Amino acid sequence: MFKIVISTKEGKSYQIEKDVPTFIGMKIGQKFDGSLIGLTGYTLKITGGSGIDGFPMRRDIPGTQRKKILTFGGVGYRPKKKNVRKRKSVRGNRISEDIVQVNVKIEEAKDGAKPIEELLGLKEEQGTQEKSEEEKTDKKDQEQKSE
Repeated sequence: MFKIVISTKEGKSYQIEKDVPTFIGMKIGQKFDGSLIGLTGYTLKITGGSGIDGFPMRRDIPGTQRKKILTFGGVGYRPKKKNVRKRKSVRGNRISEDIVQVNVKIEEAKDGAKPIEELLGLKEEQGTQEKSEEEKTDKKDQEQKSE
C-alpha cells in the first residue's frame, strides 16, 4: 500500500492510498499513465518518495537500498551554514517494497479530462451544496425566532 501525494501546477496537493504493484521497479523521473491510480486522462511523473523508516529517496543514488552518503545539501539535508558537509542516510531512486510514500506531479492533462477533485471524489455535487446552504439559513431563521 502506497501513500501517493499528487501535486498540481496550481500548487495544490492531494494524498490518496492505493495498492499499486506496478510502481515497484519504477524510478524517479519516470512518467506513467494516471489510470494506474484512477486519474484517467492525466500523465504523471514520479518526483520522489520516502521509505518505511522515513529516509527520503534521492535521484542520484542508484538502486533500492538505503545508503550513507556524504552530502553538502539537497534532498535529505539542509545545512544551516554554507559548505558544511554531513553523512546522511538516503534511499536509492528505484521504488521497492520498502517505500511507503510516492510523490508525483501532473505533467499533462488530455483534452476533456475530468478535474482531479472529481476523479478522487473530493468535490461535492451542486445539489448537496445548495441543500446545505438552505439548511444553514433555516437554522438561523429558527434561532432568531426562538430568541
